[in-house]
Amino acid sequence: MASFVVGATGFTGREVVRVLVARGERAIAHVRPDSSRVGEWRERFTGLGAEVDTAEWDAGAMTAALRRAAPDRVFALLGTTGKRARGEGMSRALGYQRVDVGLTLLLLEAVRAAELSPRFVYLSSVGTSERSSSTYLKARAQVEAALRASGVHFTIARPSIITGEPRDDGRPLERVSAAVAGGVLAVAGAFGARRLQAKYRPTTNVGLAQALVRAAFDPAAQDRVLEGRSLFPD
Repeated sequence: MASFVVGATGFTGREVVRVLVARGERAIAHVRPDSSRVGEWRERFTGLGAEVDTAEWDAGAMTAALRRAAPDRVFALLGTTGKRARGEGMSRALGYQRVDVGLTLLLLEAVRAAELSPRFVYLSSVGTSERSSSTYLKARAQVEAALRASGVHFTIARPSIITGEPRDDGRPLERVSAAVAGGVLAVAGAFGARRLQAKYRPTTNVGLAQALVRAAFDPAAQDRVLEGRSLFPD
């Protein structure tokens, strides 16, 4: 069996590749060809035992790459940050539309055009809703809606704050938020709010990668949205 990991160079994606290889699975890590670190990533992933694909972010090129790989699972782990969007001269909302939405939907359409039937494992977020005031969560809701309507089998994962070390983009506020959230949820758990505690507890990128891979191979997780205990069973 093969898994095609898009967003493989990201904080969670690199761990997903590692976990897949550790399970003895064939893992194909997508690295964009114009990355300044493409050589470094190629060496890192092949050193793990994974394959590397450098297809352009183009519908035809991505469709051809998927046909070559013929994956049983496609992991869609794409995402940008407000800081990165501003660095590229875009607003946060535009960055989310171009990367989080645009590239994920391009990948989804490439899966359909390749006439494959893999499980599409999408990394969303807790709190995702079309009615959210957050542009990030609205973007995630847009992708979720398109995925449900696509006819492609899926698993949608909605974790809370993702933390861990090392992280290329730093995100000190996220680490502080994780610490505060963890303390608040521990108190909530002590007072019986176990469901709330499970839904919003922070997780590391390693723990999330393990959960994503576990769900991707679980027949019961097909065509489901996982969060809280359904994503991180105790």
